[in-house]
Amino acid sequence: MAYDSWLYGFVFLPVCLAVYQLAPKGWRRRVLLAFSYVFFYLLSGTLLVYLLGTTLLIHCIGVWLTWLKSEEKAALTDVRGSEKKAVKSAYQKQSRRVLALGVVILLGVLAYLKYYNFFAQNVTGAMETLNLPFSLEAKSLIMPIGISFYTLQAISYMADVYWGKIKAETNLEKTALFLAFFPQIMEGPIARYSDTADTLFAEKSLEIQNLQNGYLRIIWGLFKKRVIADRLAVAVAAVFDNYTSYSGAIVAVSAVAYTVQLYMEFSGCMDIIIGSGETFGIRLPENFRQPFCARNAAEFWRRWHITLGVWFKTYIFYPVSMSGPVKKWNQYGRKHAGKYLTMLGTSAMALLPVWLCNGLWHGSRWSYIFYGIYYFTLILLGIAVQPLRDKALAVCHINEDSAVWRRIQITKTWVIIFVGELFFRANGFRAGLHMFRSIFQDFDIRQLWDGTVQGLGIENSDIAVVVAGCLAVALIGMIKERGICVRERLSECRVPVRWCAYYALLVAVVIFAAYGDGYQAVDLIYAGF
Repeated sequence: MAYDSWLYGFVFLPVCLAVYQLAPKGWRRRVLLAFSYVFFYLLSGTLLVYLLGTTLLIHCIGVWLTWLKSEEKAALTDVRGSEKKAVKSAYQKQSRRVLALGVVILLGVLAYLKYYNFFAQNVTGAMETLNLPFSLEAKSLIMPIGISFYTLQAISYMADVYWGKIKAETNLEKTALFLAFFPQIMEGPIARYSDTADTLFAEKSLEIQNLQNGYLRIIWGLFKKRVIADRLAVAVAAVFDNYTSYSGAIVAVSAVAYTVQLYMEFSGCMDIIIGSGETFGIRLPENFRQPFCARNAAEFWRRWHITLGVWFKTYIFYPVSMSGPVKKWNQYGRKHAGKYLTMLGTSAMALLPVWLCNGLWHGSRWSYIFYGIYYFTLILLGIAVQPLRDKALAVCHINEDSAVWRRIQITKTWVIIFVGELFFRANGFRAGLHMFRSIFQDFDIRQLWDGTVQGLGIENSDIAVVVAGCLAVALIGMIKERGICVRERLSECRVPVRWCAYYALLVAVVIFAAYGDGYQAVDLIYAGF
């Protein structure tokens, strides 16, 4: 039961809303938890045990860390002067070990399930190349859906308790609901405890305005997923699965098409997820902010999959930046390398693990690792050339905020995005390299109008619907980029106008969504990560 299914939006969610509203306050939290576990069970069956185990683990770690803080506070009242430093150090070491225990267990399970076969395959291949009699057998491993998302969420909870940013939750039901809330369990967003706790546990009664706004966003998400993304999926798969049969022109178009498909699907699912939470009055963090308006690669990632970027920034980038090796490099660099090289070295040391983890987080393929290194290289290059770039703009009297320069920067970023997604979607790094080379070595533009495109399983009518849908999404995005909330403006319109817009959107989904005879449901891309 995926988020974009009619069963979810018009059966499961309404039933949950009804039971939630009928339940007395004090039981509503339990209703959400029960429906969350039912939802997870329908997706992963008995693998629900992984989620239950993770919940119990982080709850115990959080309580343990809080107990250590209380013990430390009590111990400090009995000592004076220099002894306080020794006591603090001893308790800090214990707390660090407790946190490390939780993190190692969670990442160990994730790494084993997600990366063991990748590791075994590459080790065996290396041994064969070296003619050494050693091999690792592949295993049949099954991952619970959403494990990559709720593992990061669980780690953030333990780390925030360790840093004292939040107090550990003593109510196991609340810890369980934070980790398992059904709208976000499959694809995120990756919420920190402080992001959702206030509204998640409030048990507010349903409100007409929340229901209206929530379902409007759900239908908008269905429009992006079912009308646009699912139509493009067929053509994209046809090219990427048979890339040697097409020229560089078709490959380039398919890279653009996949980028659009990925955005429409993932952002559409986020609309459904955040809208689902909104129907209960629960606020979930936003995950997209008009990413195609970005002027460079770094800004793109501040706008795309925002919660993943914030997680990496908070729990990898900052800790690495403050680590011993980086501090030693800063001290050495200031004396021997100069301010510029020191800054560049520090940036590289902090960014490399972020982007390696970003690539690996998406899956166990070399193309994903390349994807992470690709953005690491581009962002580090942007930092490296920043001083020279600023001087060049000043010499040429170019205003960075001018419309022309902004459009040039955005266009450049689009090219970066399309190339990155080409390798991301390709069936392996070598396939991606072959497809990228074909754009320059075998670019037969005639394939764009000689019927090849129509042979990809997408008809002219489908192309027209996709183009019209993309224009509608782009228009809404441009309005939002100007700081205007479309839903708020719509709610200020007269009732006939407002409801005509609502029904028009619903009718568009019903009429133009990809379903019916011959239609095969398209799996959610990010649910596989």
